[in-house]
Amino acid sequence: MAKTKGIKAAVENRRARHEYHIKDVYQAGLVLVGTEVKSLRMGKANLQDAYATVKDGEAWIMNFHISPYEKGNQFNHDPLRPKKLLLHRDEIRKLYGIQQTSGYTLIPLKIYFRDGLAKVDVAVAVGKKLYDKRDDLAARDARRDLERAMKDRAKGY
Repeated sequence: MAKTKGIKAAVENRRARHEYHIKDVYQAGLVLVGTEVKSLRMGKANLQDAYATVKDGEAWIMNFHISPYEKGNQFNHDPLRPKKLLLHRDEIRKLYGIQQTSGYTLIPLKIYFRDGLAKVDVAVAVGKKLYDKRDDLAARDARRDLERAMKDRAKGY
């Protein structure tokens, strides 16, 4: 699992951590065409309904919408075309096994550029139940209230 600290995400799936329990994260390269890269650098993409899958020994990201490049012409890309993920063979086999396991899904967390190359963080995830989401919200609210109380106490209120 690679660290991506300090690298600004071009696109992030902000709902993913609310909707899923994240078990593991893999970093993968992303195969894109020219106008997709330009649109992605401008932040014109949406990971909301995207998911990853393994077919025929290759990993793919599906339903990842990259808007057509504004200054593109007839060479513009199809916004929803499947994009290939670049992973090691062992990682693909592992993800295929996980994908076959009931209840697990592969979701992209964020897309970013590292050394000029497009990368994606793919998470192995399990969907949360409604009560899990409520527990997370309650814990976050409690943590926020505690931090606010500590800050007020430090100021002397």
